[in-house]
Amino acid sequence: MRYNRLGRTGLLVSELCLGTMTFGESEGRFKDIAGLGQGAADEIVKASFDAGINFFDTANVYSLGKSEQILGQSLRNLGLKRDEVVVATKAMGTMGDAPNSKGASRFHIMAAVEASLERLQLDHIDLYQIHGFDVLTPIEETVRALDNLVSRGLVRYVGVSNWSAWAIMKALGISERLNLARFESLQAYYTVAGRDLERELVPMMQSEQVGLMVWSPLAGGLLSGKYSRAGEGQGRRANFDFPPVDKDRAFDLIDLMRPMAESRGVTVAQIALSWLLHQPVVSSVIIGAKRLDQLTDNIAACDVSLTGDELAQLGDASKLPPEYPGWMLQMQGSYRAGAVQKPRVG
Repeated sequence: MRYNRLGRTGLLVSELCLGTMTFGESEGRFKDIAGLGQGAADEIVKASFDAGINFFDTANVYSLGKSEQILGQSLRNLGLKRDEVVVATKAMGTMGDAPNSKGASRFHIMAAVEASLERLQLDHIDLYQIHGFDVLTPIEETVRALDNLVSRGLVRYVGVSNWSAWAIMKALGISERLNLARFESLQAYYTVAGRDLERELVPMMQSEQVGLMVWSPLAGGLLSGKYSRAGEGQGRRANFDFPPVDKDRAFDLIDLMRPMAESRGVTVAQIALSWLLHQPVVSSVIIGAKRLDQLTDNIAACDVSLTGDELAQLGDASKLPPEYPGWMLQMQGSYRAGAVQKPRVG
């Protein structure tokens, strides 16, 4: 297990992060993802920590707080030292019927963090993330509220999930102008079969040194290897077709990854995860599991190294189609890039 800086901070997080959406019981569209009780969760957390994972991600909306509660209890049950783990959670989603029991307002954030700390049985949260974009709350209000949490010692770092590049840049500008705690990480969807964030978000993150936490790295299980063009197999993807994926492109990639996996005696899932671990913008890849064998398979991806030729093959097969203004920026940028002369040698 390798460890990476989270964005520009000095915080070191494992290249794999255990996601805990599987903890607890859930209803609605996410019911097929959850289901683990305390005992099974303890086993998953222990196996993850023993493998070198020090990063654990949850959210208050996962099983309506039960995921946070189970994770917090697991840390206690296993006797893990507080300074050996990095705990991340999120707030913004609906936690009740009242008008202000959701969103990124100061009102909701202040109430949500206290409730999360109680469920997690912690005195502080290492990474507190806004789970989505609130169209009603001014970004400055959200940023000021988060800075207050950092000042009070309830939160160490703040991040965001599922925001657009313009909104994150606006938040970063507000933080710099007002000398407030800034977003240090983005949690976003990214897979070899879904590279949309490379258009705007990746250049922004590289420019501003914002770390990337990847969710659903196997495209909701589609890249697990158990699905094929002939039949989509059994699993939660069959009942919950999320996130959206270009199936033809995904199956072309699976066909390309399968021989890479077979030649190494590994799984297609490990090849897909390894591709992500090779991407410089990635700080940590979030994995989730209901069974120890699933977890073990995902963790083994850390030992899979892809060759330059294989990365090029996967890159070519999964590249995004040209889109404005990207193709114009690339064309015009080449004029300037070619103007720089390499120094002569000798």
